[in-house]
Amino acid sequence: MSYTTSCHCGAISATVNGDLPASGMTCNCSMCRRKGTILHFVPASEATVDAPADKLGDYTFNKQTIHHHFCTECGCTPFALGTSPDGGEMVAVNLRCVPECDIDALEINRVDGASF
Repeated sequence: MSYTTSCHCGAISATVNGDLPASGMTCNCSMCRRKGTILHFVPASEATVDAPADKLGDYTFNKQTIHHHFCTECGCTPFALGTSPDGGEMVAVNLRCVPECDIDALEINRVDGASF
């Protein structure tokens, strides 16, 4: 099974090989608080990104380890790419951009990213 996170206009997306998660993460860092994302992290080897370079915006801050991607056409933020604490490449999927994900049914784990 697989699922896809995409921006509103469909220009950028990432497809994850696997089942929809039962939980997601919210963070209180300055970026996540403003975006309102619910994230699920997967190894980069489990995801395929489809994003033409002219539609893929990129923003980094703080430690510069996560590339917060957004669509240059519609502005949505379906995923981020970065490095996990153990050094592996990972994809942070914004579950709010996965149409078949029941947000209300997710177990939400809260992370104090403001303290990082």
